Formats: sequence, C-alpha cells, structure tokens
Amino acid sequence: MATVVLTKENFEEIVTGNDMVVVDFWASWCGPCRAFAPTFEAASERHVDVVFAKVDTEAEQELAGAFNIRSIPTLMVFREKVILYSEAGALPPPALDDVITKAKELDMAAVHKEIAEQRNEGDAPV
Repeated sequence: MATVVLTKENFEEIVTGNDMVVVDFWASWCGPCRAFAPTFEAASERHVDVVFAKVDTEAEQELAGAFNIRSIPTLMVFREKVILYSEAGALPPPALDDVITKAKELDMAAVHKEIAEQRNEGDAPV
C-alpha cells in the first residue's frame, strides 16, 4: 500500500477516519529520513490494515509545529485518535514492526478509560 501524504487540510480526516495511522515526519534534505523511507514503505506493504502517512515538515511547518517536531525523522502511531507512540529517530525494520504489533495489541477500551480517568483527576479540586 502506498503511503498517504498528510497536510494540515487532510490530517484530521485521515487520523480520525482510520483505526490506526503510522505517521513519518520527514524532510527531503534529511539523510536519516531518506534512509528510513524504504523501511517505512516496506512496513506499509506488510501491515496492509494500517494507514501509513508522511508529513513533509518543510511543506507543513504548521503541522510539524503543532506536534512539537524538533528532530526528524519522527515517528508517531495514532490509534483511535490517541497518540500511542512518538519518538524521533529512524527505526530498523524489526523495531518498526514491533511498535506496530504492540500498538495493534493494545486494549483501546482500557487506554480510553485511563485517559478519561486522567482527565477527571485534572478536574478534581486541589
């Protein structure tokens, strides 16, 4: 499956409209980004049930800024609108597959419950 190009115009639709989205924040001038690209593409072929997307941080500076991208490549995994993973640096193929597999295996009902509990704790009087 080919990767999707994310922009500020389609980001929300892609992330909220799909169960799981793996996002690579990159730039064409970035050597490590170019080196990671074949690994990312190969993973998209192995995990056809996941949307793989790329954000060109040069073209989409506002989007990169919204996620506080400070170094590239940065990989993020969204599932059910929740960021499950965010880390700068290129991953080797086995590590990328491991991140994706672990994200798929998470009990999202428990994740959403934990998020709701954390939000409620923030509302509690001090």
